[in-house]
Amino acid sequence: MNPLKATALDAIAPQTNDERFEAMLNDVRTRARQGEFDRQRHISQDVIDAFKSHGIYRSLVPKRFGGDEASPGDFCRLIERISQADGSAGWVASFGMSPVYLAALPLSTIAQVYADGPDVVFAGGIFPPQPAERVEGGFKVNGRWKYSSGSMGATLLGVGIAPKNGDKLDLPRLAVMPRCEARIEETWDTVGLLGTGSHDLVVEDVVVPEDWTFVRGGAPTLDEAFFRYPSLSFATQVLSVVGLGVARAALDELSGMASGRISVTGAPALADRPLAQVEIAKAEAALRAARAFFYESIEQAWGHVLAGDAVPAQVTNLLRLSSTHATRVAADVARTAQMLSGMSGVYNDSPLSRCVNDAQVVTQHAFMGDVTYQSAGAMFFGKPPLPGYL
Repeated sequence: MNPLKATALDAIAPQTNDERFEAMLNDVRTRARQGEFDRQRHISQDVIDAFKSHGIYRSLVPKRFGGDEASPGDFCRLIERISQADGSAGWVASFGMSPVYLAALPLSTIAQVYADGPDVVFAGGIFPPQPAERVEGGFKVNGRWKYSSGSMGATLLGVGIAPKNGDKLDLPRLAVMPRCEARIEETWDTVGLLGTGSHDLVVEDVVVPEDWTFVRGGAPTLDEAFFRYPSLSFATQVLSVVGLGVARAALDELSGMASGRISVTGAPALADRPLAQVEIAKAEAALRAARAFFYESIEQAWGHVLAGDAVPAQVTNLLRLSSTHATRVAADVARTAQMLSGMSGVYNDSPLSRCVNDAQVVTQHAFMGDVTYQSAGAMFFGKPPLPGYL
């Protein structure tokens, strides 16, 4: 056994360390390779149900509502493991972080959200916030929202609104409603993460009660430790960790094919080529270093939370920087694995091809843009970051 491969995801979350979970991952991996999720452009409902049964969606829910209250690090390790099986599945599972958003609802509303149990699947489209009229009973919601990842398997949806106040608009809010209140238009047609089902949401004249809305970025009404962790950073981390899982899958795929593959040119097997040995070692080191930085930053911030302290701005800065760094390294590692594979890695049905495309799409997310480096660099020089960074 390759010792690097065996310990690649050490210190995994406790709930992932069992045979049932491994069987689920193998099923997801097989179906992803067969193209099921890409063809239908969403993760199948039975996979969403399996995620529920393994506690993905209850991981971060407070214990008072039947949840597990996992730590940020444990949840990210969980998503990383799923992403190693399939990037789209990991991306959709990452929205088990929804308590971060829903915690800003009134406490009585949160109790209603979890009245039937903690395994609530939430998805949403935040941008652009659409103007909403105040009417008797709440807000009348109309509009279209893009990038609604996981909406096909959701039970609750959230959309961004900007309440009208005369000629002005109030602070943006998120309006939460049952999935049946919205129409999903299947517009998601991309080069990677195709199975995330990040389609458009369309809502027409739906009245959402005010106590089912909340100011986006507003203070949580829940007081568990997790809700003192930097929320924007966590929303970034659960997506960037998908790239780490995908990159690990790419290296594992290359390792599996290296010894037995015979070159059509008569060249030595991949595993016997000195240049390939050097490049794979560099990729392994780069991925492990980025992963270590990523989880070290999480544990440092979580330590402040558990001590009852506010997370310092410089520590939050490392959360954002390590996330962007992880996505960029992951994309480079996946591409290196593809290049070393030769022509076999360019076919559409190649797992390496899918890994490269998925990893590249992660880098395109707004949370992981180059502006992260600008703000991080400014803070290192003692300057303020751009608004919204922290």
